[in-house]
Amino acid sequence: MHTFKRLAVFCGSHRGLKKEYFDAAQDLALTLSTANIGLVYGGARVGLMGQLADAMLHYDKEVIGVLPKFLMDVEIAHEGLTELHVVETMHERKSLIAKLSDGFILLPGGIGSVEEFFEMATWNKLGVITKPCGILNIKNYFDPLLTFLDHMVNENFLKPVYRNMIIVEDTPEKLLRAFENYELPPMFKLVHEEIK
Repeated sequence: MHTFKRLAVFCGSHRGLKKEYFDAAQDLALTLSTANIGLVYGGARVGLMGQLADAMLHYDKEVIGVLPKFLMDVEIAHEGLTELHVVETMHERKSLIAKLSDGFILLPGGIGSVEEFFEMATWNKLGVITKPCGILNIKNYFDPLLTFLDHMVNENFLKPVYRNMIIVEDTPEKLLRAFENYELPPMFKLVHEEIK
């Protein structure tokens, strides 16, 4: 069983339309805090990002933000974090988040949240990192995206083993449990050796 010091969460800089999205951020904060796991995230104080960070801070847990300088005013930097790293580019942001985190979670959000999560999933597929990636599918928000991933498999653009590396659950508790029991697929180890 794996243990985690910190998990990264990618989520919206907006709250979305449904109260359940907000509630999911609160529930995830409670789940991480109860397990004594810190948070790494995008560094903003707005939207679901801010709600998640505030909830973690309420539980007196470590919260590390990583925010590109050019988004300081747009996403509005959270000034109460344990640490806030201000970087130059989005590439630096993702690289530092990957370095600081033991796994990655996608909550509801927009194209930025999805892009950042799938870069981590791609790095896993290529063996650059070997850390679990999971989607918290609140109120079926990600159903169309999951259908498209299955379409990639059906059209032979994505191997089932890589599709199955993306964990999907509908509650934070189930997702964390799946993370704790995460195992790399056997064939992945072979691919990982081949790309070195």
